[in-house]
Amino acid sequence: MPQIDAAWAALAKAADAARDRRIAGLFDAEPHRLSRLGVAAAGLDLDLSKQPWSLADLDAALRLARAAGVEAARDALLAGEIVNRSEGRPALHPALRAPPGADFHAAGQPVSADVDATRAAMAAFAADIASGRRKGATSQPFTAILHIGIGGSDLGPRLVWEALKPLDPTIDLRFVANVDPAELAQALVGLDPARTLVVTVSKTFTTQETLTNAEAARAWLRAALGPASDSHLVAVSASPDKARAFGVPSDQVFAFWDWVGGRYSMWSAVGLSCAIALGFDAFERMLAGAAAMDAHFREAPLETNAPVLLALAHLFNRDGLRRPLRAVVPYAQRLRLFAPFLQQLEMESNGKRVSASGGPIAHGSAASVFGDAGTNGQHAFFQLLHQGTDVIPVDIVAVRQAREGDPAAQRKLLANAVAQAEALMVGRPEAEVRAELEGQGLPAARIAELAPQRTFPGDRPTCFILLDRLDPQTLGALIALYEHKTFVEGVIWGINSFDQWGVELGKTLAVRVLAELEGGAAGAHDPSTAALIGKLTS
Repeated sequence: MPQIDAAWAALAKAADAARDRRIAGLFDAEPHRLSRLGVAAAGLDLDLSKQPWSLADLDAALRLARAAGVEAARDALLAGEIVNRSEGRPALHPALRAPPGADFHAAGQPVSADVDATRAAMAAFAADIASGRRKGATSQPFTAILHIGIGGSDLGPRLVWEALKPLDPTIDLRFVANVDPAELAQALVGLDPARTLVVTVSKTFTTQETLTNAEAARAWLRAALGPASDSHLVAVSASPDKARAFGVPSDQVFAFWDWVGGRYSMWSAVGLSCAIALGFDAFERMLAGAAAMDAHFREAPLETNAPVLLALAHLFNRDGLRRPLRAVVPYAQRLRLFAPFLQQLEMESNGKRVSASGGPIAHGSAASVFGDAGTNGQHAFFQLLHQGTDVIPVDIVAVRQAREGDPAAQRKLLANAVAQAEALMVGRPEAEVRAELEGQGLPAARIAELAPQRTFPGDRPTCFILLDRLDPQTLGALIALYEHKTFVEGVIWGINSFDQWGVELGKTLAVRVLAELEGGAAGAHDPSTAALIGKLTS
């Protein structure tokens, strides 16, 4: 049996044993559990002790990681080797957040000088906007930015702005992603074209949704300001010629490169809108936090490597215990977009059934991710987490110190985060519920009816991630943690985490359907699709 097959078999055996015990009991059986399953990295503290694995199970998971070649794959990623095999590209997003003067190479070609030059151009542009030196067509300073993108060109910057924006920002930053015209219409309400900068982010500058919104925004500017309004256009693209042909001035086109995957691109000029609105110092501190996590990922042994351990915990649940769902609950309102961000990062990267070599994969791949900010989620889907028929692991993210507001309210928030993790694990046995109801003097028939409903099975696992504060450094480290975690999972599953062919088919068919909706000849479709097109064109 090949080494990797033996490692998978050992993990399956460990998971079978885990089904016959409770997580809470492991703390008595393993005196060193807390120290072994807690790790600090780049300003984050991870507690993986409320996971269903024993320390022996963790060792089995680590052997699987080594058998899958995680260490060699990590080194190849950071060395800029071609890890996106289907598209023949490196995936060198760590180069984007390295300090100036780094020496990264993508497929053997030096890239750090280009990264440094683009970052310097971003800093200068951000300073010009902030100071008012760069003005609009009517010589007024810019006070608003409309950021247009979709997917990786939207989710990362939108998360960063929501997490870090000042309570009273000097720049009004708004985002448009959906081709639904309602989103753009809502984003434009109250904006003054003379003071608005439109930043269009598209790697290819051909994405239908993004170009549709960019054309509408350009028309809005021109209607108010005339042709001179093109000075309000900014583009971030790996296809600068297309951006210039769109009308963007050459000195307002910022590059990123084909070795940057879209969902890993917020560290590049894709983050320009945030760099302007937050201030470039904040953007650089976010890069530094991510770079600190990169260094930890590069240097820490697997046994104490935060992204590796988080990946193995998720994989033990997904593959060992056949749990295809995971909830992500940040107890921080500013991180409410973290779960949607992870949906793209994880589900687009690893939501695949075929390996990088073209064969079927033998194990489950990416879990389906959902979530919302705590405590809101407690009043929505936590009923399912506590008493549903499926065991759904939960990632809880909490922040020790609030940036604003009442410290007493922050303590209540933290109390809920800690209590939910405890409640999910320990549950509440029926005997305890019965004793309580008997103490209330309820009749036996009523107790028999109510006790099962008020029983909590417990044994629901959590990963608890604690940030001392939510600032640019810790946010950068948190996002990089999950980036590397996703990569590690892909390596173990044998998946290419850096392509996304699954998004292509629907987009291709939409072009054909659009032609029919606009009066073109009817195409060949299944009966249901043909009927829907008929309703929309009648």
